Amino acid sequence: MTESMSKPSVIIIGAGFTGVATAHDLAQRGFAVTVVERGEIASGTSGRTHGLLHSGARYAVNDQESAIECIDENLILRKIVPDVIEPNGGLFVGINDSDLAYVKAFCDGCEACHIPVEELNPQQVLRMEPALTSKTIVAYTVPDGTFDPLRLALAFAASSKKNGARYHTYTEVEDFLTDGNGNVVGIKVWDRTDNTHKEMRSDVVVNATGAWVGELVDKIGANVPIKPTPGVMVAYDQRLTERVINRLNAPSDGDIILPQRRMMVTGTTSFAVEDLDYIPVDDHQVDLMLERGSELLPALQHTKVRGAYMATRPLIGSGISGRSIARTFKCYDHKESDHIDGIVTITGGKATTLRAMAEKTADIVCQKLGVQAECMTKELPLSSYRDYYRYA
Repeated sequence: MTESMSKPSVIIIGAGFTGVATAHDLAQRGFAVTVVERGEIASGTSGRTHGLLHSGARYAVNDQESAIECIDENLILRKIVPDVIEPNGGLFVGINDSDLAYVKAFCDGCEACHIPVEELNPQQVLRMEPALTSKTIVAYTVPDGTFDPLRLALAFAASSKKNGARYHTYTEVEDFLTDGNGNVVGIKVWDRTDNTHKEMRSDVVVNATGAWVGELVDKIGANVPIKPTPGVMVAYDQRLTERVINRLNAPSDGDIILPQRRMMVTGTTSFAVEDLDYIPVDDHQVDLMLERGSELLPALQHTKVRGAYMATRPLIGSGISGRSIARTFKCYDHKESDHIDGIVTITGGKATTLRAMAEKTADIVCQKLGVQAECMTKELPLSSYRDYYRYA
């Protein structure tokens, strides 16, 4: 028996942040891992994020579970994958009475979620970030950062490949393989690299397709309460600040502006959509990003737009507004939720919490297969993102 045949096997559908992080965790625990992705690495939502390494402060008032997850994982990612992160810090900036009314709830929430903040007066803030509006009344420092989305995904993927994970990009899942009892034993795929249709079998299949998780499990009559919620982001071709700039108020449209290399990115909106594979960029929302962003950074009005793009968040919940849905993640063992064994779905969360999402998913897979293997990803430095293309 070969080494790969002696290992428990897992197929992961989706090579976005959650999929590659789960591949890394399971490969590190000794599983034979196969990842299938209908496009390239991070070609869906993960490749269209603004790249904010959340401190959790954005959620500290109304979603403290997510806030704590974010600050904990923020510190871990800084340690295990520093070469893709700019630890530049962030500011929550207040410019009117409504913002000032939010201060107490913000500070109390950050304290409850162990998020360090420091109050700054207008003179201090403007010395740090001269491009901020002169209307600035108060600001608070937070441990935000930024990351390169593609390089973050590639670092996790490279680490998984180092431990034997295999990647099949441009390979789309057409259906699931099931046994006589309706339990999942593998997948049927269309390999578009050679235009062939194939079957792949495994002990467990992990559905890590983000906003598409619900569409995928519909094929087997399962259900995931997902609320796909797109939003627009706009990139400008000049770097105006060194730090992430947030509006000191409840989360709203266009209230985050962050530097990415030599650009600024402002976002985002939140709305419902029917067709996840076709979401046009709405000019009115692009204009809204400029309007809201300029309230904090007036120079944006005179800065050339480099590009506008959409990303679809996989928020947990149904039937309620996207802004009110918790950003925390959920992992579903469909044996418990739908009486269908052999498949697990992971969705929700933030890019910042990808490692924690993978750990939870891997724990459930291990439990299902009776595997005793400890998670080491909190301490294990990741391979260079460049190694994804070096490992066979």
